[in-house]
Amino acid sequence: MRNIDDLEKNAIKFWPAEIAVQEKDISIIPKLIETQDKFISLLNISDANPFIWKQTLLATKSLSGNLFLKHLMVLADIGGETLMRLKKVLPLIFDEFLNFRWEGRNYSYKFQTLTAKESWSNKLLCVDGKGLGKEVSLNPVMEDVCMLLLFGGATTVNKELPVDISNKCVLGSMLGKTTELELFVKQRYIWVSRITGGATANTLGQLAQTYVKRYLEEKLPEWRINKDHLPNVSQNERTALSVDIVVKSPKGNYCAVEISFQVTTNSTIERKAGQAQSRQELLHTKGHKIAYVIDGAGNFARQSALKTICQYSDCTVSFRDNELDKLIEYIKRLDE
Repeated sequence: MRNIDDLEKNAIKFWPAEIAVQEKDISIIPKLIETQDKFISLLNISDANPFIWKQTLLATKSLSGNLFLKHLMVLADIGGETLMRLKKVLPLIFDEFLNFRWEGRNYSYKFQTLTAKESWSNKLLCVDGKGLGKEVSLNPVMEDVCMLLLFGGATTVNKELPVDISNKCVLGSMLGKTTELELFVKQRYIWVSRITGGATANTLGQLAQTYVKRYLEEKLPEWRINKDHLPNVSQNERTALSVDIVVKSPKGNYCAVEISFQVTTNSTIERKAGQAQSRQELLHTKGHKIAYVIDGAGNFARQSALKTICQYSDCTVSFRDNELDKLIEYIKRLDE
C-alpha cells in the first residue's frame, strides 16, 4: 500500500506544462498554464501604485495585452457575456470615473470606452479563441476592463454594485503581495468555468489521460495500451467495466489504469474510492491488476478517499514522470 504522505510529497498538485505541450489547440487553458508564472511575476512587481501594472505590461515581451486580460478574466470568473451586461449598467454607476481605494489611499481612473457604442465582447477584447491566437497589445478598451477587474470591487461610489463587481473584481488588492497572490492564482487558476472558452474539467481530465497513455506507449512499445475493455470483466450482466486505460502485456497479462488529476476538490475521487475495493476484487478474480495515477491539490484535500484507493490499488503513483516510471516498472513485472 502506497503511503499517502509519500505520494503527496512526489505529486505535482497543479496542472503541469506537459499538458499544455501535448494539447495546445484544445483550449486556451494550456496557454494560460504556460504563462501563469509570468503573469504572477508581473503583478508581484506592480506594487508602487495601482496603475504601474500597465507600464510593466507594456515593457514586457513575454505577455501580450489580450493574454494578460484573459488571465484576469479567468481568475475573476467574469466572461464576455457578463462584461457585455455590465457595460450597459456601468455608466449609471461610475459616471465615467472609477473612484477606488487602494492601500489606504483614494485613486481615480477615467474610463476611455465606457460610453462607446461597442459592447465589451470577447471578440472586441481579442480574448476569444481566434483573438488569443495572436498577440494584441494593450488598447483602451482592454485597459478599461483590466481596471474594472482589478479595482471595481474597491470603488468608493455610494451606489449599489452588481454582485459580479463587488465580489469578483478585487484582484488589485493582491498587487505586490507575493504569497497571497501566488496561493490565490494556484488554487483558483484551473478552476474551469464558462470563461475558458468551452474547455471543461472533463477536457482537462482527458488531457491527463492522453499524456499518461502516450508516456506508457513510448516506454512500452511492445505492449498494447488503449481504451479496450478488460476481457471477461463486466460491471453487470449487460455493461462492460469501463476504465481509463487498459494495458496488455506481450504475454497477455492485463492491468487497468485509472487516472484522476483534480486541482480543485470535487466528487470524482470519492467515486473512484467508492469503487476501489470491488474493482480490485473483481479484477483479481480474473487474474488482472489495477493501478492508479492520482494527483492534484483537490485530490490530496480528500485524505480518506485517497487512503481507500491506496489500500485497494496494486500500484499507486503521482503524475510526475519519475512516478510514471515506477508504474512502468510495475507493469513490466506482470510478465515475469
